Amino acid sequence: MSTPERVSRLGPNARRVALEQLGREPVDVLVVGGGITGAGVALDAATRGLSVALVEKRDFAAGTSSRSSKLIHGGLRYLEQRDFSLVREALHERALLLDSLAPHLVEPVPFLFPLRHRSWERAYVGAGVGLYDALAGLHSAVPRHKHLSRGAALELAPALRPDSLVGAIRYHDARTDDARFVIALVRTAVAHGARALSGVRVDGLQRGEDGLQHAALYDTERGRELELSARVVVNATGIWSAELERIAGVQRPVEVRASKGVHILVPRERISSRTALVLRTERSVLFVIPWGAHWIVGTTDTEWKHDRDHPAASRADIRYLLDHANAVLQRPLGEEDVVGVYAGLRPLIAREQADTTALSREHMVRRPAPGLVTIAGGKYTTYRVMARDAVDAVGESMGESIDPSRTEAVPLLGAEGLSTARGRAHGHPVAERIGTAAVDHLLERYGAVALVLLDAAQAEPDLAQPIAGAPSYLLAEAWYAVVAEGALHLDDVLTRRTRISIETADRGRAAALPVAQAMGSILGWSGREIRREAAHYLERLDAEIAAAREPDDEAADAARASVRDPRLVA
Repeated sequence: MSTPERVSRLGPNARRVALEQLGREPVDVLVVGGGITGAGVALDAATRGLSVALVEKRDFAAGTSSRSSKLIHGGLRYLEQRDFSLVREALHERALLLDSLAPHLVEPVPFLFPLRHRSWERAYVGAGVGLYDALAGLHSAVPRHKHLSRGAALELAPALRPDSLVGAIRYHDARTDDARFVIALVRTAVAHGARALSGVRVDGLQRGEDGLQHAALYDTERGRELELSARVVVNATGIWSAELERIAGVQRPVEVRASKGVHILVPRERISSRTALVLRTERSVLFVIPWGAHWIVGTTDTEWKHDRDHPAASRADIRYLLDHANAVLQRPLGEEDVVGVYAGLRPLIAREQADTTALSREHMVRRPAPGLVTIAGGKYTTYRVMARDAVDAVGESMGESIDPSRTEAVPLLGAEGLSTARGRAHGHPVAERIGTAAVDHLLERYGAVALVLLDAAQAEPDLAQPIAGAPSYLLAEAWYAVVAEGALHLDDVLTRRTRISIETADRGRAAALPVAQAMGSILGWSGREIRREAAHYLERLDAEIAAAREPDDEAADAARASVRDPRLVA
């Protein structure tokens, strides 16, 4: 594989070297937060020639950035709020990702919008979708919308009740694995010179007489204190933005409200449809999105006032999603059909409105103190624009001119060489052994880097074996998650590097011990540590399942809070 794959690795040896180098000299930019925004800022700053360190208290994408609807979209519903500039901007970013920046991670998906009222609704929705297409430009990355009769719509989606629609409109958006996208983004930043460390939290932040921000850090993996100085700190912590501003001594921290979005997964065979669905609700919209052997159904949109590290789905959330889906389905879904559940928190910049659904998804960049830039709000699709604006503010904070953003022309790791990699992957000696579907699975998740995993499986045949209880994943993926993608705990592999925790009927119980053993052989875990990792993962599953049986947020939070990420209690 090419040099970028090697220099971007986040394995245990790379982490040790990065920690040793961390405090030797000041960096231009310290980015706090390893979600989509922080990763985007790190890449933008590094490609402008700035020295960059990125720290994340848990795992990369452990928060909101692994718990989204998995969509790369312009936000069709924001047209109703007349956020035309936001939609145009997001559609431009969608096109970039599909065409050049991440074609291996982002793919078009058709959506069906059922119409329930004659005449006026078709005209109203048709005008909105037409504007959506127009804002995407003349050379859109996805097909244009199409009006459908009820019969044509039911041919595409036989699962719909005939009396639930009078016709439909089909349009296209795009889909991604949000956590994998963040990992690729972080590694691309590292390939351009950034240092990235998970399991490192910020305990203190103080501006010194030398004009630098001095950060007191703590390595939760080794239990040791660290120090790092930076010309500017970028606060990219999302729903924790106010917390970091308080640590920095800001008297009036930014107010970011948390809106909980819950999603459920049901088996693909339970909904007969060749297209995704978008359904109106009394609050917003509900998506039914194809996801491998499953459908993702979501989302809710309610204010969350409890533990922000471990948001919990309640029985009321799951019932809400099932009820709204069942309003249009011929075969109703039941709680027994739910294979996986996840809950995430949207970071919304607080305004005067009481309802989180009314808050804007536009981002905000501010400089609340010398040497501190906060980037908050926004939406996943526009991460690159958010990062550009934040790094522009870094230049202003430095009081000097810096290069303009270059990320519009910087493909993410795995994108370069993708076209030739497809043929090479299917012709690889391991391909016949694992099958065409497995090769395609690797290409969709890693792009051209899939060749590295295939080479590893050729060198170590055991890596070509499927993971116990999760046959769509290979052991090579667990190996690669540790040696190249920064996975430090079992949860990192089963929940974010793969999606075993929400895609398998047992939610990863069968995979827990074998994957922990594979990780332990690389990370040097003892037998006791291997068993502890597996036990903690199972305890987390039990806590989430218990929470999902509770009637409301307060009870669900109490049930989920019983098991915390080990990096938060270190």
